[in-house]
Amino acid sequence: MPFDDSILDNPHAQRIRRLAELQDRRARQRHGRFLIEGPQSVREAVRWRSDLLTDLYIQSDESSPAARGGHPRPFNETVGAIMKQARELPDCYGHFVSARVMRAISGNAQGIVAQARTDGFLAQSMDLEDPQSLAKEGPDLVAAFWQIRDPGNAGTVIRTADATGCKAVILVDQCVELTNPKVIRSTAGSAFHIPLMTMGTEDFLALCRRQGRTMVAADVYGTPDKPVRSLADLMASGALTRPDSAGRPMVLLFGNEARGLPKELLQAMDQIVRIPIYGRAESLNLATSAAVLLYAMAMSSRIERM
Repeated sequence: MPFDDSILDNPHAQRIRRLAELQDRRARQRHGRFLIEGPQSVREAVRWRSDLLTDLYIQSDESSPAARGGHPRPFNETVGAIMKQARELPDCYGHFVSARVMRAISGNAQGIVAQARTDGFLAQSMDLEDPQSLAKEGPDLVAAFWQIRDPGNAGTVIRTADATGCKAVILVDQCVELTNPKVIRSTAGSAFHIPLMTMGTEDFLALCRRQGRTMVAADVYGTPDKPVRSLADLMASGALTRPDSAGRPMVLLFGNEARGLPKELLQAMDQIVRIPIYGRAESLNLATSAAVLLYAMAMSSRIERM
């Protein structure tokens, strides 16, 4: 990685203003770039998706500025370790910045920010259908979310899907933009571990049918024609939690944070499942529901190998 040993110290410079603009969706779309903030997310991007990275901005240790005759240093060891790993990247440029410039770029940097290309970040349907992209151990399970709007929720469920071994995450219909900096931060690096896709409802249903996926929705009430079944009952029967036993891949669909899933989409599902509530809470939030159901499936499908 070519590295500039000078320190960028003007928060009003055009380069810095353009970086700061990437907090805004329109600027990300206009420039075809997005921000990756903080050591954990940048480290995982360097390790797993270095093809996306264009520039790395590292906060300098201001007790040892270049102006004193030496080379600038990263302001802590964690950032220094990422910088060392990134030096192997041929197509990414490194820059030292002062603390005030880093604050102008991002309030969530913790000493390091990367700029990445939006092109190539999201997987295409052909990638999901490629057997090589589904080579992880365990059942062929995809997590899907319909009209999820909160960026913190989106990042959290992507992280959960990664942790539970899902093959991919699909955001269906009008969802939060995946390059939103809060989404990227909330994934804690998982955005660079697992294929992410966005598509409309009809395209989603067509993809699942083409791949022969069992379509399971998470919902509290179900529909008159398709009643809801308890997770506890389905776990006991093995009908839901062992998708690999029947040789069929599966998709688990979650609804909007406030409105859940529409009836017409529930009607298209093969199964509808709810999480039993044993206390007085009316329901669980989206992120918790996703964690419970995805882990139930992941653990049950692996129980014979544990």
